[in-house]
Amino acid sequence: MSKIAEVKVLVETGKSKKVAAAVQEALDAGDKAQDILDAMIASMGVVGDKFSSGEIFVPEMLIAAKAMSKGVEVLKPVMAGDGSSSLGTCIMGTVAGDLHDIGKNLVVMMLESAGFDMVDLGVDVPADKFVAAVKENDNVVLVACSGLLTTTMPALKEAVQTIKSAYPEMKVIVGGAPVTPEYAAEIGADGYAPDAGSSAAKAKELIG
Repeated sequence: MSKIAEVKVLVETGKSKKVAAAVQEALDAGDKAQDILDAMIASMGVVGDKFSSGEIFVPEMLIAAKAMSKGVEVLKPVMAGDGSSSLGTCIMGTVAGDLHDIGKNLVVMMLESAGFDMVDLGVDVPADKFVAAVKENDNVVLVACSGLLTTTMPALKEAVQTIKSAYPEMKVIVGGAPVTPEYAAEIGADGYAPDAGSSAAKAKELIG
């Protein structure tokens, strides 16, 4: 099995203690950092699909994401030289009045592993804080807002509309248990992801 194939299997199976060494071995064997990263992103895609179809659950996904992040740590210094790896900056937060962070953290990990530079604003984020974050960070291409309670749906709407009025061209993606594609469209969001597994594919599609 090639070193890259080995890295893929380790990420998919969440072997975080072994990933870093395998990534280093792949680099030493002459594999390109970008190819190794792409392989890990593909692995997380597989993991995301399994999560979306109910084959695996949050713990397995977190374990795979942790393994991926260990591999990325090895690649970061190698890739810092060529700025080609980033898709741009994504601002992410759970909306005002909502303190849920597990889903948001999963999405942050998925998007980071897909190649976005993530700025995580945390939970209970007021609408204007999203706007301020767009202003303060470089090369922001996407804002992701998460709302997990039916009671915070109005806050999600406010967040999307506040971002859109300040930055009409900014792509905004939303998600969370009570959110539907219809509601996302109604409040003016550009995209909707039903779960963390599908968030990366949707995000890349939006900025494509």
